[in-house]
Amino acid sequence: MELVDLDTLMARSDVVSIHAPSLPSTRAMIGARQLKLMKDGAAFINTAQGALIDEAALIAELRTGRIHAVIDVTDPEIPSDGSPFYDLPNVFLTPHVAGAVGTERLRLGQMAIEEIERFVAGVPLEFAVVPEALERLA
Repeated sequence: MELVDLDTLMARSDVVSIHAPSLPSTRAMIGARQLKLMKDGAAFINTAQGALIDEAALIAELRTGRIHAVIDVTDPEIPSDGSPFYDLPNVFLTPHVAGAVGTERLRLGQMAIEEIERFVAGVPLEFAVVPEALERLA
């Protein structure tokens, strides 16, 4: 495994899947330059936050037919009527369900109940959010 910068990652990858929080520093972190670096036939996946992507640049690149995209999140959350995301043949658009299929919702609900039980019992929380981490969390 090799740590590389974002441009190198975009140029080398067959699949780019975005997993970053929505912060001022990550807004539009993927723009025209990064998308143009992608290999022909590469796949771009966003299941994180729509605001991380310059959607006009993504649509422009998708219109070339060079890359494919799986888009679970957009900005705004529901694309406007007439958005090219609905009609482009190289786009698979889902309604923000990437983390909510199968047993994930049941597990998240159970985790929340267990945290409440720990809080009521005066036991340290397993998933406490500390103030120092807030600037990095989505």
